[in-house]
Amino acid sequence: MDQVAAGSGWTMWKAMDETLARPVSVLTFAPGFPRITQAVTAARAASRLTDPRLAQVFDVEDGDDQAYVVLEWVGGESLTDMLADNPLEPGQACALIADASRALAGAHAAGQAHLRLTPDTLRWTRGSGVKITGLGIDAALAGDAPADAGAVDPPVTDTVDLAALLYAALTGYWPGESQTALPPAPESDGVVCTPRQVTAGVAPAIDEVVCRALLQRDGRHGAPITSPGEFADALADVAPPVPLPEPAPLGTLAPPRYPGHDGYGGYQGGYPPNADDHSNWALPERGRGGAAPYQGPYPPQGPPGRGPRDGGGGRGGASRVAVTIVVVLVIAALVATALIISNSLRNSGGGKAANTPSTNPTSSAPATAAVLKPVSDSTFNIFGNDSEDAQDAPQAIDNSLQTAWATDYYKGSPNFGGLKPGTGLLLDMGHAVKLSQVEVLFGSQCCTTAEIYLGNSSAMSKTALNNFTKVAPSATVSKNHVFTANSSATGRYVLIWITSLPPMQGNSSQYQALIYNIVVRGTPATGAG
Repeated sequence: MDQVAAGSGWTMWKAMDETLARPVSVLTFAPGFPRITQAVTAARAASRLTDPRLAQVFDVEDGDDQAYVVLEWVGGESLTDMLADNPLEPGQACALIADASRALAGAHAAGQAHLRLTPDTLRWTRGSGVKITGLGIDAALAGDAPADAGAVDPPVTDTVDLAALLYAALTGYWPGESQTALPPAPESDGVVCTPRQVTAGVAPAIDEVVCRALLQRDGRHGAPITSPGEFADALADVAPPVPLPEPAPLGTLAPPRYPGHDGYGGYQGGYPPNADDHSNWALPERGRGGAAPYQGPYPPQGPPGRGPRDGGGGRGGASRVAVTIVVVLVIAALVATALIISNSLRNSGGGKAANTPSTNPTSSAPATAAVLKPVSDSTFNIFGNDSEDAQDAPQAIDNSLQTAWATDYYKGSPNFGGLKPGTGLLLDMGHAVKLSQVEVLFGSQCCTTAEIYLGNSSAMSKTALNNFTKVAPSATVSKNHVFTANSSATGRYVLIWITSLPPMQGNSSQYQALIYNIVVRGTPATGAG
């Protein structure tokens, strides 16, 4: 386990759920921390929410000095990261915050509030879009959750903070009271300047919506905006959503951020275009393809049980993490350092490296078969001019669960929006081989349809499949799947041919396939070097 953040009385760790082979966040508390009850209560309440835009709570333990919370590990970029160079385009900013507002509106309808939204609690990943972290928990850790429920108006508090997030997205400045990495918003006569006064290009209608929510004052077109749902509706009226820009390369992303820690402030397709706009059925991402690190609900495991001990799927992983946490707490009680904790957990098997794939093959390879290492990997997009994110193809064979190759995403149907019959990944084995198995770790969204071919040419044309022999039949699968070769054919190139895509997490009208890792098993062909 690795410590990623700490505050006065609490510590956030990144751990590996070995049963489901996914990273998770684990929140532990120092003995005597006065807000354990509030934090655990907030986490238990958040665990009942199912919106994929809200970071999931997997497990909660509140027993005396062994309290902890197991959370979804959220990668991608925070709003702070997205604003590192420039503010967002107004349409993009509104699209991002409108989606977050919808998620918060659902939480409020269920009686839950965030109460401490900052640019670091709003994240965006290519695989799963908007993610809001720390619902209720961040406020409890910081002591912001009022003992008197009537001390604040939760809908208004979250609406003001959502407007502050939009202000930041439009200007690069932060108008809220919480300390963030962004510079404070400029003021005029003791009142923050409006977005339009700070950044050219902000439409008057957007400027007014922000001010009605942020400053809680009347505008020309209405009264103060007092709820997240109302804020989302107002944004939809003044700024139709547009696609968000590409996230930064995964290797440059900062770790998740939490309240009260210096440098960490405070927690899985590109941001989908308007699902109701069918003017362009294929919307390939430009630039980096890839996918968020192996995590969350969308990598190769199904969503776990939502509530503590609720009997839902995925509880085995939480139990394994629970055992690990007990070890951590015992060591912490002995005043061990974070390095000692990490080393001790690794020695006991609780700190499995995140870049070691953990898969459960559905069949066993023959005793004579060996793992064959590909020389290279490339896209095999013979029916289109787009790249299908060719630059990220090697991420499917790098044996890392932090990286993945993703197809472009398509609108309207799982068959590539009706634009083409398929696309694939081509593995160059360096010499001719005879296959026994090809094990592929897909994303958890159901389902991807794929089949395995073997050939001796990497030349691409619309008839290129005629040069290959199908060695494993089509299968419609998710998560980890082992394709068993049923042919004695030999060839240098292994082709994973995809013919149908699963829906993207949180958007059933967008389709995209993910491949996290590929393991090829077989033997060199006779005479191969």
